[in-house]
Formats: sequence, structure tokens, C-alpha cells
Amino acid sequence: MESCISAIGIANPANRIAQQDIYHFMANAFGLDATNAARLKGIYDHSGIDYRYSVIPDFGYRDPADFTFFEQSAGLEPFPDTQKRLKLYEKEAIAIAVDAAKNCLENFDGDITRNITHLVTISCTGMHAPGIDIELVDRLQLNRDTERTCINFMGCYGAINGLKAADYICRADAGAKVLVVSVELCTLHFQKVNTLDNWVANSLFSDGAAAVLVENTANRLGSGNYLSLKNFYSEFVAEARNEMGWYVGNTGFEMKLTSKVSKQIKKHIKALTERFLQKAKTSMEDITAYAVHPGGRTILEAVEDALELPEESNAFAYQVLQEYGNMSSATILFVLDKMLKAGNLVDQKILSFAFGPGLTVEGMILEMH
Repeated sequence: MESCISAIGIANPANRIAQQDIYHFMANAFGLDATNAARLKGIYDHSGIDYRYSVIPDFGYRDPADFTFFEQSAGLEPFPDTQKRLKLYEKEAIAIAVDAAKNCLENFDGDITRNITHLVTISCTGMHAPGIDIELVDRLQLNRDTERTCINFMGCYGAINGLKAADYICRADAGAKVLVVSVELCTLHFQKVNTLDNWVANSLFSDGAAAVLVENTANRLGSGNYLSLKNFYSEFVAEARNEMGWYVGNTGFEMKLTSKVSKQIKKHIKALTERFLQKAKTSMEDITAYAVHPGGRTILEAVEDALELPEESNAFAYQVLQEYGNMSSATILFVLDKMLKAGNLVDQKILSFAFGPGLTVEGMILEMH
């Protein structure tokens, strides 16, 4: 038996903010002199990002008097603590998650919500209990006996773990209908300690949600193109475990993201890919499309260099990066959404990767029909 992604829906907060406006906010927040402001602008100019989304409108304002979340002072002091940030997560994340789920399910005939048997939620940017899983059951009017699984704090590769869990469920139960929902409010955790790592992290992350319906291919309720889930793979690079981390601090969650991440990916991804393909009993010649998590432009370029791929092989990932930035675990689902809606990859095998703390690489092979 085989399972598939029958539909994908995406959603973002209302605040769509130009990357250059965010640059001005950051330069002021860090209190940079002209030399360092120019260095920061170089990072933003070469990020490959035009717009990002946030539940916090302040990132688009230059005048502190307009701030609604941060203190109305140049230094943003007192800086918001973790409790304040997670209170906003509790308020805002569910609305975006519901929008993504409704967008995913809108083209199904009948009352699809009554047919959903399992719910998998994914997030690494906030948590509370009762949580988003129970709120989704209530707001989408799913059955109260819907089986719920929460995947938390795994970082940018979390959605692949969510799809893996859904795949296992649908292979075991041909009648299962699994709704997978990823929601990330990365911008809640802006840190203003003046380090290069923070400069880079603050130039990338964005807020968004994505939902997919996974079902057994033989019993699809969906119509139109779909993505069959062929193979999964997971491996972590122990020697790079200190290059990326995600920790709970007193002023939100603190991202550790060094400049060596892309170098480590470039160093290890080819051998890792070979091991994955060998396990999947396939070869690079069978792969005709790619869905790589756009954690940043340098990460996409590292994969291209290591696997000797042309830049256009990651065209969908570059589009997502340009239009949305890095939304952590939801981002790879935005890439798959673009591929599914393009509709020009029928019968092609897609190799997909996402990266996170560990340094963990999660991979999957999909095929469009």
C-alpha cells in the first residue's frame, strides 16, 4: 500500500513586510554605526528575500512610537520575555493554522472534516496545553475522537517527520485520512544581542502555516494531481551538532546558526544522498526534480554545488525564499505546494531535503501524479 499528499494549503499573518524595511528596524534595534549598518545591509541585499510575514507589525516601522509589541524606545527595553512572546503565540498561531487547514480542504467534496481520522501538528516556535491540536479539532469541527500527534521543537525538518508519521498511519490503515498542520511564528523570537549569528538569523526567518491531507492512494477522496510518498531517510552529522541549535531563553527561544552550516551541508550532503538513494533502491538518474528546504540562499547553493545541480533545479525553493523567507518547518510544504500547483512535474521523481539541529538531514522521495 502507498500513501500520498492529496492537497496542500498555506497561510500567513496579515503583516507582509518588505525585507528592506526589516533591515532598517534591525539596524536601529542593534544600534549600529554606519560601518556595521552597511555590513548588515549587505546581508539583507544578498539574502534572496523580498518579503517576510510576521504577527508583529513593528518590524515594518522605523519610529518606535508606532510599536505595538516591543517597547516604544530605541533600545526596545524592557525587552519582551518568553512569557509575553508565548502569550502572543497562543493567541495568533491557531488562526493561521486554521486558515491553512481550510485552504487545504476547500476543494474536497462533502464534509471532508468528518472523514479525518488523525491530526498531526508541527511547531518549534511555541507551545501550550491544551494546544493547537485540540483547538484545530474544535475550530475545524473534526470528530472529538480524532487521534492527535504533536511534533514539537524539531526545527526546520519537522514537517518531514510529520509526513513520515502520516505515511506510516495511512500504510497501516487504508481508510485513514491524516491532516498534517505546521505552524511557525519564528519572528516572535527576535534577539537583539549584537552578534553576527543574530544578524544572519534575523535576516531570514518569517511566520507561516501549511497543511496537507495525507491519505492512502487506493482510497483517495482528493482529485487532481497528488504527490505519492515513496521513501524517507534521516541522518545527523555529529561533527556539526554545535553549528545549529534552538534553546529556550529568558527573552524567547534563541537560535544558534553559525556560518559553517552551509559548509557542513556542502561537505556531507553528497555522501548522505548516496546512502539515501541506495536504501531507496534508486539512483540520481531517476531523480528529475528537487524540493530543498530554503533555509537560506547559501544552503540552496551548497546543495547545488555538492550534488552538481543547476540553479534552476531549485527554482521553486528560491521562489518561496524570495516571497516568504524561512518559515522553519512550514517552508518545505510551501515548496511542495508550488510544485503541486504548477502541475508540470507529472510522473517525475522529486528528491527533497530539510535541515535542522543535530545537524540533522531529513529526506524524502516523492512522485507526482
